[in-house]
Amino acid sequence: MESVKDIADEIIIVDNTSSDNTVSIAKKYTKHVFIRPNNPMLNVNKNFGFTKATGDWILNLDSDERITSELAKEIKEKIENTDIVGYWIPRKNIIFGKWIQNSIWWPDYHMRLFRNGKGTFKEVHVHELLEVKGPKERLENPMIHENYQTISQYLYKLDKIYTTNEAENLFKTGKKIVWIDAIRFPVEDFLKTFFAQKGYRDGLHGLVLSILQAFYAEIVFAKLWEKQGFEEYNDRNFLGKVKQEFEKVGKEINYWLLTGFMNETKSPIRKVGLKIKRKLQRP
Repeated sequence: MESVKDIADEIIIVDNTSSDNTVSIAKKYTKHVFIRPNNPMLNVNKNFGFTKATGDWILNLDSDERITSELAKEIKEKIENTDIVGYWIPRKNIIFGKWIQNSIWWPDYHMRLFRNGKGTFKEVHVHELLEVKGPKERLENPMIHENYQTISQYLYKLDKIYTTNEAENLFKTGKKIVWIDAIRFPVEDFLKTFFAQKGYRDGLHGLVLSILQAFYAEIVFAKLWEKQGFEEYNDRNFLGKVKQEFEKVGKEINYWLLTGFMNETKSPIRKVGLKIKRKLQRP
């Protein structure tokens, strides 16, 4: 609220029945404070807040986000005399005390600035993006997202909000899992975030976040398995099948390690050598 008080003509707060001092603090900035049930589907209350806005433009922020003076200036310049109806804003994610500059965490564009009446969230998934009808552009300056500050916070949101909602939606679509997904779900997420999206460039932070994302995927699998009644699978060669799958995983990790070394080396000769080695060992 402090970050937008000089740019916003009105500030609208939708409080999800908080138990701390949120409401009293909010009332220092605006009289437009609406208390709503703490709906796990966050987009319901966001859409409600949009209906209370009276200005031509809406800037949608969560309580752990703020804009910078550079972004405020860019917003003022962009919304004057334009046919654009929506702007994607990059998010600078601060996680465990560090700006994470790779993987899914950067530039992490989100549609947050749009003409009143032109945007709405779907209310089927907490990760749904804001839908805006009309021409859109990207802004250059990022908003600051004070994301996960502790491991406990990450695990709480993972369990109480994100994985439960994702498993529920997959179940509704008729998604059918098999035993091998217990391995493939987390492995695919780790390979994507740590290697393909270069999470390794964030060092230990990148490694831990990639492992946590793999854990996230495993919990989604487990909750979907639960919804399917903990279907049992076993046979005499089960251990052998698990061994085969982990051997594939080992080959995939080696492939991505070689790819990572190729991306990071500045030596053309070493790059060619790694490329040949990768081709020979491709899983």
